[in-house]
Amino acid sequence: MQNETIKLAYLVSRYPAISHTFILREILHLKSKGFDICVASVNEPDRAIENLTEEEKSEAQKTYYIKKEGFSGAFRAHFSVFFERPIKYLKGLIYAISLGKTDFRKIVYGLFYFIEAVMLGFWVENRECKHLHVHFATPASTVALIAKKIFDLTFSITVHGPDEFYNVENYLLAEKIAESQFICCIGSFARSQLMQICSPTEWHKFEITPLGVDPAKFTPRQFNENSEIFEIICVGRLVPVKGQHILLKSVKELIDQKYKVHLRLVGDGPDRQSLENYVQENRLQSYVTFEGAVNQDRIRALYAKADIFVLASFAEGIPVVLMEAMAMEIPCVTTHITGIPELIRNNIDGILVAPSDETELALAIESLINSPKLRLKIGKAGRKRVIEKYNLEPNTNRLGEVFRTRLSQIEAKNYQLTKKVQTNSIPQFH
Repeated sequence: MQNETIKLAYLVSRYPAISHTFILREILHLKSKGFDICVASVNEPDRAIENLTEEEKSEAQKTYYIKKEGFSGAFRAHFSVFFERPIKYLKGLIYAISLGKTDFRKIVYGLFYFIEAVMLGFWVENRECKHLHVHFATPASTVALIAKKIFDLTFSITVHGPDEFYNVENYLLAEKIAESQFICCIGSFARSQLMQICSPTEWHKFEITPLGVDPAKFTPRQFNENSEIFEIICVGRLVPVKGQHILLKSVKELIDQKYKVHLRLVGDGPDRQSLENYVQENRLQSYVTFEGAVNQDRIRALYAKADIFVLASFAEGIPVVLMEAMAMEIPCVTTHITGIPELIRNNIDGILVAPSDETELALAIESLINSPKLRLKIGKAGRKRVIEKYNLEPNTNRLGEVFRTRLSQIEAKNYQLTKKVQTNSIPQFH
């Protein structure tokens, strides 16, 4: 199977999406290495087609969008599957309902997931794919879990965290581990969280497959030893977990100390209004710019203006935005939480602070403002760290090898089972 073309399907909740560009990079890289990947997405892209990059447009045109198929697409899939395999169809329906237990709301969601699972499985089979890979152990993987009950396919998941680890029961993590062929973990922290909720007999399923960025695209920006106005950038969705309110408070502390700083918030989300309110109430309009959500073809230009990158998150997996900034030799200040210390070693590749502590965060930023040498040192160390440990090509090649090895094992096992059935069906004469 080493030299054969590997064909598999990917399921994503929303593809393409600004906040999940690493999935796009992963799929494109695997395709460039000869993988035949069919992509399905529950939802349509997060932007209008004219606002997508050229790569995103190309991928969107080839993607199967489940909800976009509407009633006619759902009816066609369900009608066909019911008459081809009525028993498995009904078993899948019962299983989907049972996931809700006695919670009416969850039962209703289970029915929606069942509708999508039949559509997905019907599409996957028509493309002659036998394996389905899903990013995130969230509702999209629940759709895959149900589809497995109805169709002859196997599935795997890339687990990022941390949301899944806080909602183990709601996300059916134990069931997904049991039913999956293997699970890719973006780091050791993610793997450890899965290990604690399942038997050691399941641990052989876990593979560590780190994410990465392309250091040939994210190249070092020009270093400014003495910026007239110190530029801080934060890239991420404007949501509570990202801690942007803490970052604003830290910036205000620095301004109150007469430091000339400017914060650029790149991203959008439900917290935007409250963040803007804080800026207005504290008269920080000239110190903070809301850039909104930005495509990958513009993000590097914003990074290039930055003196440092700050991420004040309360919970993370291993953020790709940190890898992007580090690859461009932008020193990073972030929180000592979850998987982040796997990427950044404190005072070597970046500076780690306690989450929720705006004063400690302000002091870390201040130390970089006052020491160009420290900024230069950490910036160069950060890029070296990315090249060595979080480089897109070798890391995606590693994922490709996991697919090749694991899928060849599935194929060999299926062959042995088929051979055994055939042997047992031959009449024995004595």
